[in-house]
Amino acid sequence: MKLHHLKPAPGSKTRKNRVGRGEAGRRGKTAGRGTKGQKARGTVRPGFEGGQMPLQRRMPKLKGFRSRNKEVFAVLNVERLQVFDEGSTVTPEILRSAGMVKHRGRVKVLGEGDLDRALTVHAHAFSLGAVEKIKAAGGSVEVVE
Repeated sequence: MKLHHLKPAPGSKTRKNRVGRGEAGRRGKTAGRGTKGQKARGTVRPGFEGGQMPLQRRMPKLKGFRSRNKEVFAVLNVERLQVFDEGSTVTPEILRSAGMVKHRGRVKVLGEGDLDRALTVHAHAFSLGAVEKIKAAGGSVEVVE
């Protein structure tokens, strides 16, 4: 076997059909496009629906966007911490087991309501108002990573 003996497999290479080259040939005159009409004359752009209002214009526009990296916190107000005893430590695990925080993920404490007992609160995030109220009641705040 030499390099000049190599050739493609039979049937793998076919000649291009040249259409519209005279009436004598098999693909002459209308060149396989039928007679008249838009499809016989030229190209129809993708999405064109014959003058009907196209799908991309019938659909309503969406306002804004949704960030794929949005951080969702399970939120909890300071007033809900009243159920814990004076001087106790509150962690996200304790809050979940007590049913005060529903879903998994990070916990954020917000400053709605009042707190009258000193607690050590561990959470992933705090609002400024929540930090002030917990410290005013004699407690402490610790951010968990």
